[in-house]
Amino acid sequence: MIAQIDDRYIKARPTKLLPRLLSYGLFEGRPLTTRGQWINPLISYLFEIEKRLPQIKQVKKPVFIVGTGRSGTTILGTVLSMHKDVGFLNEPKALWHSIYPYEDIIGSYTDEMAFYRLNETHVSTETIKNAHRLFGAYLFLTGNSKIIDKYPELIFRVSFIKKIFPDAKFLFLVRNGWDTCHSIKKWSMRLGVNKKGHVHDWWGKDNRKWKILIEQIIKQDTFFKSSINAIENLQDHNDMAIVEWIATMREGLRLLRCRPTDIHMVRFEDLTHNTLDCLNKIQAFCALDEDKIFQSYAEDVLKPVPPHHRFEINPSIMPLFDDVMQQLGY
Repeated sequence: MIAQIDDRYIKARPTKLLPRLLSYGLFEGRPLTTRGQWINPLISYLFEIEKRLPQIKQVKKPVFIVGTGRSGTTILGTVLSMHKDVGFLNEPKALWHSIYPYEDIIGSYTDEMAFYRLNETHVSTETIKNAHRLFGAYLFLTGNSKIIDKYPELIFRVSFIKKIFPDAKFLFLVRNGWDTCHSIKKWSMRLGVNKKGHVHDWWGKDNRKWKILIEQIIKQDTFFKSSINAIENLQDHNDMAIVEWIATMREGLRLLRCRPTDIHMVRFEDLTHNTLDCLNKIQAFCALDEDKIFQSYAEDVLKPVPPHHRFEINPSIMPLFDDVMQQLGY
């Protein structure tokens, strides 16, 4: 399926087809686990042109979907893209790499150093100008007035984003840890590849993302202190996913305490079981007008998903996992 487009998507609102294709083809880029990476230099060249143009369209109240990947972030973004005012960017990491060249923790666009966590000190006047010009060009080309940017790792970059877009809002998507982590391992086994002696999977190029996560997030959080030796030696993708999920959920819970007006928590289970009620709250938070086509599409595609069975995980991280699961009410 290209750009999350299927027959139901086209039938629900045909005018959304072109904007979604433009998002996919000209702004999101192709990460290292996908085909078509030949287009990345062209996209980068287009970004350089757009950064030199005057501000084409103002960017107002952008919304960022954050959390842990494989928790329903893509389907939430796809559903929101059906709204008449929304343009949806699905992990536009090429765009963000053009805005800030030290953010690529996966290694899709550079082998240079990268920061998992970014804050306001990483933002320059040039960063702000480039971000507004690129996102403004996106809104102009797609004919939309509201940006929904799904990039789960931005949960560790909220103050960075707020420095660039002071009126930004964040949807923090939460899903039962067992289901999320099972899905991460399945994704990595299905889409992981070996290219010229390098492993490209969920954890980036040769575990780049995992290594940066350990050094910049896990080792900086005393919550993991008693288990850090075991965590550094983890190799099973389920165990590694558990660690990422714990760290991400802890960050989200911290943000909910510190920035309650900027962050809205969305439970995947509520999204799929109580769709309209959940969407009404999201619409109010994101300042989106009522849209019956959008709501009808959401009811059509958002269905309950059977829970996955529990699996064995490393005993050294089990207490940490249980602690966060309880904090989230699972």
